[in-house]
Amino acid sequence: MELLFKPFVEADIAVFSPIMKRAFDRDSLIHLGKPSGGPPGYDDGSFLKKWFLHPRASAYAVYDGSTPIGGVNLWIKNNGHGFLGCLFVDDRFEDKGYGTAIWKAVERMHPEITTWQTETPSFSFRNHHFYINKCGFHCIAIKDPKDRENGSYFLEKNMK
Repeated sequence: MELLFKPFVEADIAVFSPIMKRAFDRDSLIHLGKPSGGPPGYDDGSFLKKWFLHPRASAYAVYDGSTPIGGVNLWIKNNGHGFLGCLFVDDRFEDKGYGTAIWKAVERMHPEITTWQTETPSFSFRNHHFYINKCGFHCIAIKDPKDRENGSYFLEKNMK
């Protein structure tokens, strides 16, 4: 595994939109039994354009050597807090340690961050396992816990 992080640029939308679609669709199929699903615009590039090209975001196209494998979108605040907006890995590379390696690289890239936060859908038990058991986050709140499709888990990781 030879991870390479490149600042996300507009030309990346065409390459990473199908990757994002595959990643989110797989999660939807596994957890909801639906062949597709994700946040608005996940399947047409508009999510990447809106959030990965946002002027205040730190967003990266992630490669293994020359192979595009996923992306990560971060919001870095001046007070030592960071928010993980999105981390996705192509479903062809899932369950091979890429997500964990990407997250560990993010932590190394931002040693100034003392607290990380993120949000993930209630239905995505794989995400819960990943963030809590692999990355060291803990759950701080659950929004709409009985609404499987629209509920959210709010997670936090203290770096100290």
